[in-house]
Amino acid sequence: MNYQVIKSIEELKAYIGTASVLAFDFETAPDEPYRGLPENGGLSRDFLGKRSSGGAKDVSSERRNGRCRARWDEAALDPHKSHIVGISVSVEIETGVYVPLRHRNEDANLTWDEVFPFLQSIFTSGQILKIAHNIAFETMFLMAIGILLQPPVYDTIAAAQLTLKTTDEFRNLGDSGLKTLAPQLLKTELPKFEEVTGGRHFDELDPDDSETVRYACADSDFALRLYYLFNQWFDRYLPNHRRIVEELESPVAVFSGLMKYYGVCADKQLMYQKQFDAEEKISALRQEINSLAGRELEIGANASTGQFKKYLYEELKLPVVKTTTKFQSAADMEALVLLQEWCKANQPEAVKLLEAVQELRKWNKIKSTYVDGFLNAVNTATGKIHTSFFPLGTDTGRFSSRYPNLQNLPRKTNDPVGIRNFLIPSPGHMFLDFDFSQIELRVGAWYCRDAKMLEVYQGAEGDIHAQTTAVIYEVPVKEAADKNSAGYKEHRSVAKACNFGVFYGLFPNGLMRNLKKAGIEKTKQECEEIINNLKSGYPQLSLWQEMTKQQARNCGYSETYMGRRRILKGIYSTSWSTRSYWERCALNTPIQGTAAEILKLAMVRILQGLPERPWLRPLLTIHDEILFEVPEEKIEEAAAWIRECMETQPFPDFDVPIIAEGAAGYKFGELEEIE
Repeated sequence: MNYQVIKSIEELKAYIGTASVLAFDFETAPDEPYRGLPENGGLSRDFLGKRSSGGAKDVSSERRNGRCRARWDEAALDPHKSHIVGISVSVEIETGVYVPLRHRNEDANLTWDEVFPFLQSIFTSGQILKIAHNIAFETMFLMAIGILLQPPVYDTIAAAQLTLKTTDEFRNLGDSGLKTLAPQLLKTELPKFEEVTGGRHFDELDPDDSETVRYACADSDFALRLYYLFNQWFDRYLPNHRRIVEELESPVAVFSGLMKYYGVCADKQLMYQKQFDAEEKISALRQEINSLAGRELEIGANASTGQFKKYLYEELKLPVVKTTTKFQSAADMEALVLLQEWCKANQPEAVKLLEAVQELRKWNKIKSTYVDGFLNAVNTATGKIHTSFFPLGTDTGRFSSRYPNLQNLPRKTNDPVGIRNFLIPSPGHMFLDFDFSQIELRVGAWYCRDAKMLEVYQGAEGDIHAQTTAVIYEVPVKEAADKNSAGYKEHRSVAKACNFGVFYGLFPNGLMRNLKKAGIEKTKQECEEIINNLKSGYPQLSLWQEMTKQQARNCGYSETYMGRRRILKGIYSTSWSTRSYWERCALNTPIQGTAAEILKLAMVRILQGLPERPWLRPLLTIHDEILFEVPEEKIEEAAAWIRECMETQPFPDFDVPIIAEGAAGYKFGELEEIE
């Protein structure tokens, strides 16, 4: 390999020359206050989840007996607790240069003042393609020095996840680490961090040492090699995936890095108060359960201890209504609900106990997941929660998030604590939230081309739930929309349950379960009649479903509008339950996946406009919405521009209007709708 350390800005400029494609990577080290071991003496979940599952620094092999080597901890990966030590760049495979910036041996470093303007011109250029493995990580560290990375960009970790691992399986994040891919695809073992550092931080290494240079340059060189390799593969097998990586997922990875970098302020005082309240509630519920049982029961946080199961099934002699995968009696929430239903008719004296146990489970989950979990996630340097986003975290291309999961916040109707109010804007700022209105239903209507559905969404004030009510109950739309009509509330609830499941092949049993959650009891026969009326009223919907399932059987996969492919492993199964599951996946993918693409396209537009709006901070994405933090005096300006970015026609032939609904406020749980 032709790797070398750079001694002057002139050498760096000479190496890059007029290159239009550039791969880069950062080496980082903790700031002085954070240079010790983490509190748990090992790697944090975020550290392991991000880095050993495919991050820019693959360190999974460096764990030893569950602990990391001394002094290498997650602080080095946090742009609020660490700094860039050096940058490696590669513009030609098998070559690379390392630019030392903040090594302890100061004589070896380039002067920051002369390097920064050049780096800024590179990373904000619209003419140079910037490549990195896990570009979200580099985005955060660039933001920490005041540089907003701009397209064109290419994230090789996103590309890896859109290439096949086997003939019928795409790579996941855990398969996509650079040190995993290099030996698999490029037949080269990359140097390991611990072998190079010997337990030191990177800024303690000699930047002139050949092993230091080799380690640093390899990351950018091999990212460049993967760029060419993946694009060759895409061009041969899946050209649409190359377009998705280049135009969608790579800039979205930058957007993800921005959200994680900014983080969301947390109201710790409120969280501590709710923690105290939750502890009191849990204590009271335990006392109530013991009183109802007539003795002290050790039921555990999730009511799953052997003692509690013995009490249920041996002392109370309740029937085993559900078993575990190992065919043992179950006591999870579903089992408790089923037992409660049985007891109402057969053993009513046990109902209160089962209700109290369910309430205890709910409060234990709220406390451990949201109250304690969010408190533990507050960054000690910023006072904010910096969740990790995974833009390719689901099979349909929707986002997921972890550490903590901010995409799974409880709804207001099932949240006695007010979890969303834990999240507040920075002083002098407001939250601004935009949510796509019924985006999956709009995408579904566009796909199936049913006249009644299109009429609703292409009209001025369409109401899809009223239209579906009219279809199911065979009444005029005007009557279905009349809040004073007989049975309005129940009919609308049934219509909503159908709308949010109908595109995915809703079955009578599934509709029964959905309605029961809404407090509506329907027999299987009644649900069959509802679905039959729905199919008759929306004839093109049924036709589209059958055509889509047949196409999936013909080719073995389903695709989004932009061509993101999902392989349907069980579509040919002889088992009806297995086959029907994969048929529902075939229906789900084009709708949910295309809706995800529409959201991501909006993110790309927003990213491109952020240099002119440095005051606008994207913080979170939750399913079909994006949350921003905006100075109070900029709310109207930001709202108008964000709405324009989100409501822009996503594809040339997409003729269903897209609506983005805005809300603003000082607590995430108390946002008020804006015009």
